[in-house]
Amino acid sequence: MYRTKINELSIWRLNKRRKPLLFLGARQVGKTYLLQEFGKTQYKQMAYINFERPNAPKNLFDIDFDADRIITVLNAYCNLKIDANDTLIVFDEIQAAPKGISALKYFYEDAPQYHIIAAGSLLGVGIHPNESFPVGKVDFMKLYPMSFYEFLLALGENGIAELIEKRDFVSLNFFNNKLINYLRYYLYVGGMPEVVGDFVENKDWQNVRRLQKQIIASYRSDFSKYAPREILPRINMVWDSIPAQLSKENKKFIYGVIREGSRAKDFELAIQWLTDAGLLHKVYNTSKAALPLVAYQELSAFKLFHNDVGLLGAMSNLNAKTIAEGDSIFSEYKGALAEQYVFQQLIRNENLSVYYHTFENSKYELDFLVQTQNGEIIPVEVKAGENLKSVSFKLFCQKYKPKKAVRTSLAEYKEESWMTNVPLWTLPYFFACY
Repeated sequence: MYRTKINELSIWRLNKRRKPLLFLGARQVGKTYLLQEFGKTQYKQMAYINFERPNAPKNLFDIDFDADRIITVLNAYCNLKIDANDTLIVFDEIQAAPKGISALKYFYEDAPQYHIIAAGSLLGVGIHPNESFPVGKVDFMKLYPMSFYEFLLALGENGIAELIEKRDFVSLNFFNNKLINYLRYYLYVGGMPEVVGDFVENKDWQNVRRLQKQIIASYRSDFSKYAPREILPRINMVWDSIPAQLSKENKKFIYGVIREGSRAKDFELAIQWLTDAGLLHKVYNTSKAALPLVAYQELSAFKLFHNDVGLLGAMSNLNAKTIAEGDSIFSEYKGALAEQYVFQQLIRNENLSVYYHTFENSKYELDFLVQTQNGEIIPVEVKAGENLKSVSFKLFCQKYKPKKAVRTSLAEYKEESWMTNVPLWTLPYFFACY
């Protein structure tokens, strides 16, 4: 399946100032598949090492960081002759190799000619306490679950996908009904590559849910295997609370939803572990819509989003029959799936900083407040149902008078004097120019 991130990998390969690359992403979002595809298509050969495998040379970096010695060992392990010009070296699950992260610094300083990518599902939580991080010596790249655009490509809808990429909003209006139907599918299936691949081949909703449950079970297994024992019960409690947190009218994370009387100090380490693992994402509230938004973020007020809308639906026990019941899937759980979808599409654009905004009296809340790379602040309101009116959105625009305001919904693309209605399926490419 095609992943747009391969374009960024190609740019990294051709960069004369290329550094070893840290390729981040939650487990099962497709990192290994994409890196192997990248190696096969853009290099003559690939030296691939997964440090979680039983026979992996986990002590590869214990003796020293001498690049020649390490390459010699890799030649033997991979049964090939590594050539710096045409070999991709992949250190997968590098957090399982002691001093593996530190070794990247020495490749950058002493042997920058090698093309090295270090990947890991738990890099954020797996860096060893006694290991120094190679600040300034590595490049970074993140992989998320498949986007709706990639989902369309997997379904063979290349023509519609091309219109989205070209931002041809007028032509896309002709395909509204078809795109609404595909978006229903995506909200249920989500973007985990294994699940998408199975759905494309079999169109079996029950098997989709079975695979999603397996992925969720594998995440729980990771909790038990890698998380500190003293916070493991609280990690599970935070994780289990996410559907309830996001199905509230006000989606601000409330500790009392986890357990009555709970406070921040009881669960902050558990939340940090889950966000470091890429399984949950924090979006902070801003007290003021002014530049830079980070200066006005409230660290005690935040939403916690899941890493995948399909897995969120599975944890919420969303019934597949919802897909056949008109557009009810978009308003299920008070629009939680639609808001989760929008968050996933926005976070992929690294030029955007994503927040939300609560008015002073806390009665009204704006779904998202986005700061672009060029310093523009854009309010984004998610309307999943037929009623497109929003008091909070209008109040925000009246108070701050933003140059651009976006309402994203199932309605067609339409520009008005004070805001633009952007269909949910074109939202990421609407922001592509920022």
